[in-house]
Amino acid sequence: MQAFRTNEAAQLRAWAWQLDLLRPALTQFPQNWRLLLEYPLVRLGRRLDAVLITDRAIIVIEFKALGGSFTTEARIQAEDYAHDLRDFHAGCRDHVIVPILVAGTGKPTRPQWGFPWPGVSVVYDALPAELPVLLRDIIGRIPPRAIDIEAWEHAPYRPVPTIIEAARALYAKHGVAEIKTARADTANLSLTTAAILQAVRQARVEQKYIIVFVTGIPGAGKTLCGLDVVFSTEAEGTFLTGTLPMVYVLKAALAEDAARGGRRSNRTAQHESKAKIESITGFLRDNMPRSEPPAEHVIVFDEAQRAWDAEYGGRKFKHTMSEAAIVLEIMQRHADYAVIVALVGNGQEINTGEAGLAEWGKALRERPHWHIRAAPGVLTTTEPRQRLFEIPPPELIVDPDLHLSIPLRNIRSPAAANWIDAVLRGNREEALQYAGDDLPIFITRSLPEMRRHLRHFMRGERRAGLVCSSGAKRLIADGIWPKFDHMDDAAVANWFLKRWPDVRASDALEMPATEFACQGLELDFVGLCWGGDLLWRGGWHMRNFRGTTWQNIKREDARSYTLNTYRVLLTRARAETIIWIPQGDAGDKTRAPEEYNATADFLTDCGARQLTEIPAEQPAPMLL
Repeated sequence: MQAFRTNEAAQLRAWAWQLDLLRPALTQFPQNWRLLLEYPLVRLGRRLDAVLITDRAIIVIEFKALGGSFTTEARIQAEDYAHDLRDFHAGCRDHVIVPILVAGTGKPTRPQWGFPWPGVSVVYDALPAELPVLLRDIIGRIPPRAIDIEAWEHAPYRPVPTIIEAARALYAKHGVAEIKTARADTANLSLTTAAILQAVRQARVEQKYIIVFVTGIPGAGKTLCGLDVVFSTEAEGTFLTGTLPMVYVLKAALAEDAARGGRRSNRTAQHESKAKIESITGFLRDNMPRSEPPAEHVIVFDEAQRAWDAEYGGRKFKHTMSEAAIVLEIMQRHADYAVIVALVGNGQEINTGEAGLAEWGKALRERPHWHIRAAPGVLTTTEPRQRLFEIPPPELIVDPDLHLSIPLRNIRSPAAANWIDAVLRGNREEALQYAGDDLPIFITRSLPEMRRHLRHFMRGERRAGLVCSSGAKRLIADGIWPKFDHMDDAAVANWFLKRWPDVRASDALEMPATEFACQGLELDFVGLCWGGDLLWRGGWHMRNFRGTTWQNIKREDARSYTLNTYRVLLTRARAETIIWIPQGDAGDKTRAPEEYNATADFLTDCGARQLTEIPAEQPAPMLL
């Protein structure tokens, strides 16, 4: 009852009502079936009212007590719970899951009978008196299939929260320890957080300056780890990022969540979230002109490898130091201690002036009073710009716990990240080793077909959206506008937080987010609109569109920015990515069909699946 302490009497009445309905409804079924009440979904700190495990299906029952009705929101909630079980509960992957909404008032809908195997059916409605009949009808239409009920109850439910969900849960001060149990194969996420917090404690006790370099592949949980640190009572730090859209979205989500729950006013929530999540540019502008130390003793610097060099800093801030050197100077104003947690991504540099880790190494060489903790990869990478030191200094401690190697973002297949990396390196044979029936990446040449599939997948609270490269300028000819204003905080927050039928939402599938708008954030289903700025010609060919023609990119850093742009776009999906490659137009030299065809053929040869191969999610009738 601890979770319901604030409304204990109301909860007891609701439980009594539910039990009064369930007892007569379940007397007709076998005694070995299992009924679980208040089953926890720790991803959002929510609980399922009831889960019935049978020998034919898993039935999720959401109750809307006496005054509740059959609203769209209630149906979405019930369906989302069922999808949570399918995606994150090990015992649900090979079974039918049926969501039922029971409400005290209103008119229930009567969808067509049909149950996907495996998968989630449509939501079935029932008034209280109708529940026994509905359960009997559902069970009667599903063939028996062995379900080890005892094993199901003890199978792990290990959800992987989105960045927005994690921030909300951490901000609400509940589920921090549970969130870190994300998946059985991600123990190093907890180890990494523990290593960082140990460095914070050491710096505080021993009065030291410590910088910690955390590495990880795309989608491995670096941002989740950083948020965990800044929201922890031990660190009480600030999360700094150069990705402004992440700042906009997280602040808006926290303010919206707090205001909805009545815990804080929207203004108070915005003020509190600003103290936890801030743009690195704002942090520098606030602190550079001053001589006193900043308010924070601990900062988490997201995507630290993207810190700009001295040349770019001179143009932007009229300052002669690199961003790394400036941050070190600001934090060492503290007389007692300071900690910088530098989160380092691989292949995420998409802007001119991004200096890489070598610039951090140079700045630290000049400031030997900083103690360094780092993952091994910052010393062994073959790319000189991303190598922290050529010769490690004595104050460096290498800690393998500071590397996150398991991809968390894609909940359907951990092989997706390795496949994407192999494809962007042009290694067809290696990509095929990671491809398979569960590779969640698909190819289509039809934009309407991609939209149709994405809309089909938007069930429950699952989100979908279009993305494209900001350099894919000829997508305009196909009706795709590659100019999302990622500096507009309201536009970005609306795109990630609003829901269809709000036309500003990602779910509208109208305005694609570019790499600048979506870096660091994620969707469940992504439609990637492939542009003419990256094409396969026996190797990856990069181009810029200027005036009326494409121009080849020759500078190596600019070529890597284009490749990394597509790395960002290809790693935004938690479930599935659908790549739409235009057909082109033989009468338009800027959209030559043969170039698009060659790119589509290469991705297909690497193992990307044709969209028609996706198993139909729409329930098909299965009658005995």
